[in-house]
Amino acid sequence: MMLAEGSGYPLFDVLWTMFVLFAWIMWFWLFIVIFADLFRRSDISGWGKAGWTVFVIVVPFIGVLTYLVVQGGNMAERRRAEAEAVQARFGSYIQSASSTGHASDQIAKAKDLLDSGAIDRAEYELLKQKALAP
Repeated sequence: MMLAEGSGYPLFDVLWTMFVLFAWIMWFWLFIVIFADLFRRSDISGWGKAGWTVFVIVVPFIGVLTYLVVQGGNMAERRRAEAEAVQARFGSYIQSASSTGHASDQIAKAKDLLDSGAIDRAEYELLKQKALAP
């Protein structure tokens, strides 16, 4: 739909509408970020969380701005610590998943020993069981 020159909805109104829409989206995003941070915190009690929630909902502008001023730096620190914890868990998972790949190497070595006659079939099965055990 094109806006003609005499359409009754001038360019300034279009820009203002876009600005207001962006402001609403940003406002709701702030609510989401604040409530996500608030309910992930373990350093305050349930009553503290309830108090902040009521404050932010009842007096939204002052509540949001107060939370950002009071907890803004701590929010960033908590997000950084959470990201580092996720990265550490992921790294530990990758290490554990890659270490189980050695089972095939151990079984191949045991098969070579069986083929060379250094061990018998029972010992080969025992080594294979140990390699496949978690």
